[in-house]
Amino acid sequence: MMSKKSPQLRFKGFTDDWEERKLGKLARLSLELDFQMLNKAVCKGPFYKVSDMNNPGNEVVMMNANNYASDSQIKENKWNPIDPQNSGVVFAKVGAAIFLDRKRIVDTSFLSDNNMMSYLFDSSWNRYFGKTLFEKLRLSRFAQVGAIPSFNGSDVENIKVMVPEIEEQQKIGSFFKQLDEIIALHQRKLDLLEEQKKGFLQKMFPKNGAKVPELRFAGFADDWEERKLGEVGNTFTGLSGKTKEDFGHGEGKFITYMNVFSNPVADLDGLESVEIDNKQFQVKAGDVLFTTSSETPEEVGMSSMWLGNADNIYLNSFCFGYRPTIEFDKYYLAFMLRSAPIRKKFQLLAQGISRYNISKNKVMENVYSCPSIEEQELLGAFFNNLNQTIALHQRKLDLLKEQKKGFLQKMFV
Repeated sequence: MMSKKSPQLRFKGFTDDWEERKLGKLARLSLELDFQMLNKAVCKGPFYKVSDMNNPGNEVVMMNANNYASDSQIKENKWNPIDPQNSGVVFAKVGAAIFLDRKRIVDTSFLSDNNMMSYLFDSSWNRYFGKTLFEKLRLSRFAQVGAIPSFNGSDVENIKVMVPEIEEQQKIGSFFKQLDEIIALHQRKLDLLEEQKKGFLQKMFPKNGAKVPELRFAGFADDWEERKLGEVGNTFTGLSGKTKEDFGHGEGKFITYMNVFSNPVADLDGLESVEIDNKQFQVKAGDVLFTTSSETPEEVGMSSMWLGNADNIYLNSFCFGYRPTIEFDKYYLAFMLRSAPIRKKFQLLAQGISRYNISKNKVMENVYSCPSIEEQELLGAFFNNLNQTIALHQRKLDLLKEQKKGFLQKMFV
């Protein structure tokens, strides 16, 4: 039975109440210093930065760094490497990275910059239990919001936590260690698929000035034909003349900005309600949707193919639509418009300072390369299958993360 002093879900054989303690009384908090950029070629003691948490192999335990300090550098600068002894956990304490709530284990001597904080365990801690406890704490809620979000060491030291005896910690820690490793494995598989997709998008479409792609299916040798988008299709606008009171109700639906931005082929469920308006353009199957605005030039003009057949489907106000007037393989068109050569052209069209916009007329003047319909169909099927594989891996990863959230709620007090 769950009480305020024991979790809802426990391993057999454990019945004692957990003990309430302040983190500052349980272990040692280490506030890092500001170090100069180090020579990446020197490989001695790791100098961790927040970005190192993204490195392959660092998903659970910090195993490598982008910068290292030699013995002579440490001595010359009078740095004091942090020795975790029993191990510890590191996390961001300054900047937007706080809100990612990432925690990593450290178990060897290290240096780190002043954007990180480390909490060093003593022998009463199981390190994997400690890491998981810190994940449940969501330290981001202690962030002081300002120009640069941050939190102080005292914020962490004063947090009250419930902790069991070391034997129960070991059981819980081992369980979450295995779960974290499974999640990390699925994340690496997903990252690899994304990198493969990126490589294929670069190699399977002609680069600027080329008549054929670097990588091609067997049996095709003809040059690809160059044409302007505006020569083979027409544009239409998204919703106009609307106020916020017009949204959130009604029998019509509109395709959201994020649906267009995130998906080469739009999610048919990525819709929100709006009143039916016969004066607005309706989106039809085979239409391509483009974003017109973003915070970076690299993200303007993101395209998405709509394959739905429902009526009264509209496009959000921050996008425009494109309806081809000649035959395309729909999946080919979807991924061609997200290929590296096309994306580079669209980035060059971005205009702005704090926010970037792209003109639909300029987009229509862009030249694209197109093969025969037979080659289009093979390319479209290839990228669609790859995209579905990526989506499947993403769903598996999301499910594992949701399962972990559930266990965190039930296996901790």
